[in-house]
Formats: sequence, structure tokens, C-alpha cells
Amino acid sequence: MATSPDARAQPSWFEAMAVYFKPRVLIVMFLGFSSGLPLALSGATLLVWMRESGVNLATIGLFALVGTPYTVKFLWAPLTDALDVPILSRLLGRRRGWLVFTQILLMAAIVFLAFCNPAVSPALVAFGALLVATASATQDIVVDAFRVESLPENEQAAGMASYVAAYRIGMLISTAGALFLVSAIEASGFDKPSAWRWGYVAMAGLVVIGIITALLATEPGRSVAAEAAHAREKPFARVVEAAVGAFKDFLSYRLAFVMLAFVVLFKFTDALSGAMTAPFVIDLGFTRNEYAAIVKGVGLAALLVGGFAGGFIARALPLAPSLWIGGILQAVANLSFSALALVGTNTTMLAVAIIAENFTSAIGTVMFVAYLSALCRNPLHTATQYALLTALAAVGRTYLSSGAGFIAESTGWAWFFVICMLAGIPSLLLLAWLQRHGHFKQFEPKRS
Repeated sequence: MATSPDARAQPSWFEAMAVYFKPRVLIVMFLGFSSGLPLALSGATLLVWMRESGVNLATIGLFALVGTPYTVKFLWAPLTDALDVPILSRLLGRRRGWLVFTQILLMAAIVFLAFCNPAVSPALVAFGALLVATASATQDIVVDAFRVESLPENEQAAGMASYVAAYRIGMLISTAGALFLVSAIEASGFDKPSAWRWGYVAMAGLVVIGIITALLATEPGRSVAAEAAHAREKPFARVVEAAVGAFKDFLSYRLAFVMLAFVVLFKFTDALSGAMTAPFVIDLGFTRNEYAAIVKGVGLAALLVGGFAGGFIARALPLAPSLWIGGILQAVANLSFSALALVGTNTTMLAVAIIAENFTSAIGTVMFVAYLSALCRNPLHTATQYALLTALAAVGRTYLSSGAGFIAESTGWAWFFVICMLAGIPSLLLLAWLQRHGHFKQFEPKRS
């Protein structure tokens, strides 16, 4: 009796683990670290710096708006699909040339932000953070396209899990690692502004990891076809084709606008709470080092376990059930912070809250990345398609969460995190609508 295709395709436990050590997956992992590193430098870590400098909560909440480049990055994403970086693209290839170029820009932007002072000029800090976010968003455009184009279908789940875990490790380095470093610099005799300045300079130095990774990587095979197209068409025509084609593909989906709303709202529950988590912990009475120690310790472990758990779930279950698991878990986890607000300055409860947040957020992110990757069908404009989708996802983090400070001041911390949990309900309703109308059937493997 012949073995069914599904049975033959079922990987063993050893094969499921070995895929994480393939060169392509390891390259994607290190690029995930490079993508995750700068986000907190214009986000959570910057908020701690501002709060310690005496900036009020309302202004801190408005600083979520500096994440605008993550929302509108699709506007310049066609440039990365259609144009080549002089010299670098010729030496390294289409995607790798853009990777190194954006990482150099990112390093310069972080150094600029390092020499700003929130106590003296919050506006200049906002400009510096905007530069970091712009360079970071551009790097994300290229890394996402490189990941989607480099990995074959049977390595995508492992790549997503590795990418998400490394991404969050990069964020941990620029949050807990940066906070520890600032404290160490301050303890060595520097004043607070100088400690923050040199802490940020050190974070800029870590961008070199991404540059080395790009240099060691190999150009995706799909770049050959793109480079041939570049030789036939003029630059302006290539940019227009990348932009228009990506939008047409996106709008060709049935229930396209319901799908758009789901992409915007799925991570909103995380975004709303994440905008104020660091100020909440500081206001509750925890020291900078206590917060950093828990985030770097049990928080890191929870992120790693959550990321790889999400990878296994994504390989084992269809998209819709996976999204249900991630969406429900990441919303309910907010209640752990409400409990912490009621308990007060309790390190055990803080650890529980950080574990719950990191574990569930990592699972939700893996599921979400799997969904966005599945939506990118056309290799001729992968960067533009994926940038459009992730930019839509950033709307919740950037605009919808910008009022988080006002909500926290009005309701108090305990009720604020309850509201964050309820903010996850609209995305689950949209998920149910999409599932009911067969949206996810097109992503299921075809049976022979």
C-alpha cells in the first residue's frame, strides 16, 4: 500500500530540530537580531530615558508617533525592489547591497540620537528617534524580503521562529542590556546624561553584527530574475511597476478590506500595553536594574520558548487555528500587569507578568509573521508587498496606541491593562469573519 504524501512529508523530531541549524536559517536568525535591535532605542528604552529626565506621561505617550516610518514604509519600499545601491549592489548583490547600506544609515542615526538630551530638547530627541525609526524601517523592508526570498517553503516556519526569537533578543539587548550598561557607566563616575549618551553609542556599535551577517550571506536566487529585469527596464518604470503591482496583488484578495483591518488590529493589544509598560514599572517603584534583570533573565527564556513554541505550532496547525491561539494568549496576558498593579512592588509578580507577556507575544508574533509571509505571493515585488502589510500592522503601534498615556492617567494602571486586553477582541471578531468566509483555505497545501 502506497504511503500518503502527507505521511511522507511529516518530518521526524531530529529533522524538525536540524532545520534550525541550516545556514540559510542561521543567517535569517542574525538578521532578526539586527532588525530587533533598533526598535526599543526609539521606543521602550527611550521612554525610560525620558521618564528619568522628568518628561511627563502625556508627552511620553505622544512619542509613539515617532514610529510613523514603520507605518508608511511601504511608500519607499518599491525603491528597494526596483533600484540598486551604487557600488554596494554591484559588489554584494541586490538585497545584500541594500542591507549593508541601511545598516550604515542606522548606525549613524543611533549615534545622532545618543547626543540628544530629553531634559533640554524633547523636540530634538523626537527628530533623532524619527531618524532611527526611518533607518530601522528601511532595514526591515530589506530583511523581510531577503527572508521570504531566501528560505524554501519547508524552512519558512523554522526561519520565522528563529527570526522572531532573535528579533526579541535584539530588543532585549537594547532594553535590559542598554539599561544595565547605562547603570554601569553611571556607577563608574559619569553623570546621567553622559551615561545615556555612551549607552546609546554602544548600541550603535552592535549594528556591526548585522553588517557582518549581510557580508557572510549569499544573495537569494530570485535576485537573478530581478537583475535581468533591471537591465531591460528604466529605473522609473521599475519603481512604478513595483508599487502598482504590489497594490494590485493585495487588492485582488477576496475580503481585502476585512483582511486589511485584521492586519491593523491583530497586534494592537500588545502595542497599547507595550507603549506604557516601561513607565508603569518605573512608576510602580521598581528600580531600573530590577526591571532589566527580570527582562534579561526569565523574560529572555520566555521569549525563546515562546518563539520556538510558535514555530512548532505554525508547522503543526493551519493558519487560522494558529492565529486564534496567538491572538487569545497575547490579549489575556495583559491581565498579569493588572494583577501587578494591584499587588504593588513585588518582584515575583513582576517576573510572572514579564514571562506571560514575552511568551504569549512571541507566539502571537510568529503566527502573525506566518500570515503576512503567506500573503506575499509575487517574487517580483516581495519587499513592497511585505512592507505594505507590516506598515499596516504598525498603525496600531504608532497611531492607535499614541493615546496610551492619556488612558493610563485617566483610568489608573490596573484598569489600563484590562482595557489593553479588551483591545484584542476586535481582531478576534475579524478573524472569525475571515475564517467563516473561507479566507484561509487558499493558504492550505494542495492535496494530490
